[in-house]
Amino acid sequence: MDVLSLLPYRRSSKKFGEIAPNAEQLKIMFQSALRVPDHGRLKPYRFVVIEKQAMGSLEELLKASANEFEMGKEARQKAENLCQRSPMMIGVVAKIAENIPKVPAWEQMISAGCATYALQLAANAQGFETCWISNQWIKGSALRHAFQCEDDEQIIALLMIGSPCDSTQISLASQPEEIENFVYYLNGSQP
Repeated sequence: MDVLSLLPYRRSSKKFGEIAPNAEQLKIMFQSALRVPDHGRLKPYRFVVIEKQAMGSLEELLKASANEFEMGKEARQKAENLCQRSPMMIGVVAKIAENIPKVPAWEQMISAGCATYALQLAANAQGFETCWISNQWIKGSALRHAFQCEDDEQIIALLMIGSPCDSTQISLASQPEEIENFVYYLNGSQP
């Protein structure tokens, strides 16, 4: 799918088929993520691939996070549901260096977010559905330990990925978003 056909209609999916990206498709996704804007070429992110056979372990880690943050029974059930919905997830870990004056922490975090979005777009362009998951449970100490997070690292996303559930095409929004409330021209003209 070409990028201009995808971008205005892209949306997250809650339903996934059983097929996950193969090694070559993952390579394209990671190569795309490594080309995002990155002041100082710090690459302030890394990725953790969770394949189908590891979803049970991820489920237990997310449930531990729900317990750690006293999120309740509903959150534990949601963790179970999340890990049964897609055949693959990719964890995104941001590594923020606070002591680089030319590249402030916020800029590094934006780069890590861009890398996550590039993963999504590269997956979508190859025909896969995606959904970016974040919540208190991605901050859990057991999950951080499993992802081998250092003190200066933060898990910023779990990206669910899988083939389309009901067709051979990814689901797209029916129309693009209206831009008028989000775009301002300095000279006062309108788009």
